[in-house]
Amino acid sequence: MSVSKELKSSVAVRGAAREEAFSFTTFQDKSHFWGRLTLWGIILLTFSLPMILSFGLGYHPGWSAILSGFLAYASIIAVVWVVEPISYYPILGVSGTYLAFLNGNIGNMCLPSASVAQTAVGAEPGTEKGELTATLAIAAAAIINTSILVLVVLGGSYLISLLPAALVDTFKFVLPAIYGGVIAQFAIQKPVWGLIGIAFGLFVNLGPVPQSLQTFLCIFGTVAACILLEKIKSEKAGDK
Repeated sequence: MSVSKELKSSVAVRGAAREEAFSFTTFQDKSHFWGRLTLWGIILLTFSLPMILSFGLGYHPGWSAILSGFLAYASIIAVVWVVEPISYYPILGVSGTYLAFLNGNIGNMCLPSASVAQTAVGAEPGTEKGELTATLAIAAAAIINTSILVLVVLGGSYLISLLPAALVDTFKFVLPAIYGGVIAQFAIQKPVWGLIGIAFGLFVNLGPVPQSLQTFLCIFGTVAACILLEKIKSEKAGDK
């Protein structure tokens, strides 16, 4: 009898240890560790090439040219440095965010892949299942993207030269089509939200809005308007 109790106790302890070892909190802690490590590694590698060209081979363009180029770029894209991590995090989660920013192509590959995969398996964004689904989808998309890029880099120019000019001209519609697909994915569930997003998109692109603020105002305005709309609906439902 005592041996049986000890065996059951041992199995229970091992089961609890296994559950703790593979808990979602542990998964996110490891995601933070490896995510920061790999991102900082990529940052160092990114800076290494211009440092070698500038100070090793003597091709430094001068600090004034670097500063002016940085300010010109930052004036357009600096808002995205803050907006993208905040706006994408609810869908991507901790591990998905690290993987997406490590891989790049967030808006036109990682985010659509995560969104479609979550819808396919019935995972809600912001949940544990949603984060794991997003991470796996981004990883699969990154592998396929890298494989295709290798082929394209090796023979892409030759293949494009063989395509008709009319077909090559259609490539400029690929990115808008991807964003349209993402909007439609969410608009099916919340049609009003889709209309609000389209309205803000038209406003910031056609209205007198500086280019550096267009993305921020479109995302912030859409989110704020949708939250306000849901709050009004909740208050009306509570009054009834």
